[in-house]
Amino acid sequence: MLSQLFPWGCGSCARKLRRTPGALVLLLALGLYGPPAVAEDARLVAPEGEVLLTITGNIEATNDGDTALFDRAMLRALPERTLETGTVVTDGVNRFEGVLMRDLLERVGAEGEVVTARALNDYVIDIPMADFQNFDVLVATRMDGERLSPRDKGPLWIVYPRDDHGELQDIRYDYRWVWQLLQLDVK
Repeated sequence: MLSQLFPWGCGSCARKLRRTPGALVLLLALGLYGPPAVAEDARLVAPEGEVLLTITGNIEATNDGDTALFDRAMLRALPERTLETGTVVTDGVNRFEGVLMRDLLERVGAEGEVVTARALNDYVIDIPMADFQNFDVLVATRMDGERLSPRDKGPLWIVYPRDDHGELQDIRYDYRWVWQLLQLDVK
């Protein structure tokens, strides 16, 4: 990284500069030291398996024109989370595994107020982006240890931590539990 500042190869200058706290702050501010810039991080690899999720709209990171396509392996590469909660369409408390919606949207650099979710059966609903900041909303890939399939609400299901927050037991939130999720459009 410091070679960008010293292209002529002044290694001793770079080593001295690295040990100077004020210079380090300057290098961080200039983006010449530390983790890669967001632009480098924004690239998505192309999916190798079956595409499970398509994200469109106001996003920065794409891998197919202005679209972000995710297969199972790409979703598994995101931090996995577990959520135990009851639902209005299953019995008892279920254990869901998947990725947080906010992590997924952050990965594609989503900016907006609303996400329109579309399901396999053409069910469409607008979900406020604030939901994903206020609650640990999951894009579930597994329920009770079993991979979700289209026959049992999969392969992806938007799941809210219903049992953890009284306000989520309102019917308005029940409509936002999109099973057989196919597409997200960020607006």
